[in-house]
Amino acid sequence: MFSPARFHSPARWLLPLCLVLLTGCAGVKVSSIQPSDYLAQRRADVLTNGQLSPATRESLRVMGSEAKPCLADASACRDQLRSSAGLTDEQRLSALSELWAKQAMDQEREAPGSAIAAWLESARYAWAYLFFTERRPSERAFEDRQTQVRDYYNYAAQQAVTGLFKHRDELSVELPTDLDELHGDRIRWQQWRLLVDLSGLRQPAHRVLPQELVAAASLTFSGLRNIYRRDGFGAELVAVFPPPPEAAGPDPQWGSMQGPPYQEALFPAITALLQFDGRNLAEVLATQALSLRLMDPYRQSEVQLAGSRVPLAGNFTSGYGLWLARSGFSTQALRTLLGVSNGITRPQIYMMQPYDPSRRVVVMLHGLASSPEAWINVANEVLGDELLRSNYQVWQVYYPTNAPLALNHHAIREALTQTLQHFDPEGKAPASQHLTLVGHSMGGVLSRLMVSSTQGKLLDTVTMELELSASAKRQLEGQLSEYLEFEPLPQVDSAIFIAAPHRGTSLANHRIARWVANLITLPFSVVEQFTDAARALANATPRTGKQGLLRIPNSIDNLSDQDPYLRATAELPISSKVHYHSIIGIDNPKLPLAESSDGVVPYASAHLAGAESERIVPSGHSVQEQPQAIVEIRRILRNQLQPQ
Repeated sequence: MFSPARFHSPARWLLPLCLVLLTGCAGVKVSSIQPSDYLAQRRADVLTNGQLSPATRESLRVMGSEAKPCLADASACRDQLRSSAGLTDEQRLSALSELWAKQAMDQEREAPGSAIAAWLESARYAWAYLFFTERRPSERAFEDRQTQVRDYYNYAAQQAVTGLFKHRDELSVELPTDLDELHGDRIRWQQWRLLVDLSGLRQPAHRVLPQELVAAASLTFSGLRNIYRRDGFGAELVAVFPPPPEAAGPDPQWGSMQGPPYQEALFPAITALLQFDGRNLAEVLATQALSLRLMDPYRQSEVQLAGSRVPLAGNFTSGYGLWLARSGFSTQALRTLLGVSNGITRPQIYMMQPYDPSRRVVVMLHGLASSPEAWINVANEVLGDELLRSNYQVWQVYYPTNAPLALNHHAIREALTQTLQHFDPEGKAPASQHLTLVGHSMGGVLSRLMVSSTQGKLLDTVTMELELSASAKRQLEGQLSEYLEFEPLPQVDSAIFIAAPHRGTSLANHRIARWVANLITLPFSVVEQFTDAARALANATPRTGKQGLLRIPNSIDNLSDQDPYLRATAELPISSKVHYHSIIGIDNPKLPLAESSDGVVPYASAHLAGAESERIVPSGHSVQEQPQAIVEIRRILRNQLQPQ
């Protein structure tokens, strides 16, 4: 029963009231957070969300400040941080690096290019934190804060180096066009003295100043499945070099390239390091002198800095992607096929990185109406694999796909031979002894010819069809022998044939294919190479009344299963020293293998007896871009590295 007296008794309400008051006055409350919030609280900073990191805010509170008033008077805040006795060197230096990065980002928004000095200060304090505090980098390897500070350094170095390059007209001396003229003298920029060190970088042979330095992190690509990079120390950049003078412009009529048949990487990946002078913390914080070191991340995976061995950052995709994006290959390849202006008339070898004598060479040959763009993901996946990247370099052959097989085969052989002789005249380097050919479609047919031997069969096929005197036969054989007589390239010891029509395809006989073939015009420079032989053939009388091999075909003619040249070369013996493999696409897995095709090339034409492996991939003709095919290519290349 309710009793007013009991309700008003102090003993009844005093205890609950005290409990309520005590609970309401609690100074700390707890709640649960999501994993994403947990990570944001620990790792968010000026680079990820534009706000100061929890670690820097903690350092500010230790010295009696907060983020907002600190940023309102950043100069005074930094002075207070430098002199505060309540902070460790690690807390102080990491906070100063982030505060300078924040100031640089704000300055960049207001006036692009005005923040170079602030970026240098951010890099300086990060450098001091990483290498001149009590603990070495290896002792902090698992700490979030060290990762953040490394990122401040890398980003600050990226912005400072690219900014200095863009504003190089403000340097105390004009940078020389020829890099050999950089003798190690200090270059002045405002109060800073800068030493440029190129000893870790291999530039193109003509050694000119890059046209651009592009931050790899600023680039995104469509068409590339993966971006391959290595975490580490340094700014990941792409150097954009101009082409050598002898290959500066195409021929106005046919686009025939001048100079050597090779071109070193004009978009190489480089890693930039800023090293501040000083043997101890006080000297580093007082110096106005530093070194800019440019490194090749392909050749170096680690670097010695201030007594510590640290991984060197590298981006292995961005230079390749930028090269392809600016190449204009797709349009040029079509112009080349049709023989119109601004195509190409001879093979050109493009190196995906500066030549390295210690790495084996993978030579990629595209197919009809194509270009190096056929290998977009294949080359990237090879260079993205650390083991393959350490042991191989990729060369891509870009050749005129309107020319007949005999001419392209001869010209590509010559281009490869000249390139190898240029870089390794004695032929003793691993790069000259273990070439792997990877050919797709018509490129696969050309690859097979380069590892085959004619044994006089092709010349006999031609001369047997003609009524010739002995002297006329000898003269004709002399004119045709360089195209119809060949032995395997001695530098090649492996080959991968992908969707290669070794015995041709009936699709080349189709009405539409013949219509396209009739559109193809061979450049005069191509026809001219056969002039003497063509005149001799025209004056000869065929025994059978057919021209067969006795005319200049175009590339579509050569891909027909009725083409005499292809039929004559289909069964040429492949060198016994060459390990070869086939990758074949099948567009209808329900059909028996012998009746299958990839929609263009029948299985029966792509199959080669004696192949060490044959991988069937459900795919159309562009099977080289399928993930299963790329995995197979990587498997083959990896296996080749095993001791035989």
